[in-house]
Amino acid sequence: QVRLVESGGGLVQAGGSLRVSCAASGSIFSINDMGWYRQAPGKQRELVATISRAGSTNYADSVKGRFTISRDNAKNTVYLQMNSLKPEDTAVYYCKMRNGPRDDYWGQGTQVTVSS
Repeated sequence: QVRLVESGGGLVQAGGSLRVSCAASGSIFSINDMGWYRQAPGKQRELVATISRAGSTNYADSVKGRFTISRDNAKNTVYLQMNSLKPEDTAVYYCKMRNGPRDDYWGQGTQVTVSS
């Protein structure tokens, strides 16, 4: 089993920045894709950004140009740098990692709140 632990969430004013991190530990075979998702109250969980082991990235249109996903393969850690934050970015942010060819694991989430 793989455990993912997020950190770095908090309260920030609109226009500010925040970086969240997610580190994996446990029975890691090989972490392939990593990603960040978010879920706001009353809404479904949505994709924010993904990154392959080689570094290829993909972003939701709503965060493109403002957020940057990165990873440290040696530490099995994924980061999400969030700039120019908007109130609509307020959500619980979850990280996801693929262990081996098909086993996905999720963190428990970290709250990001952006005030007006």
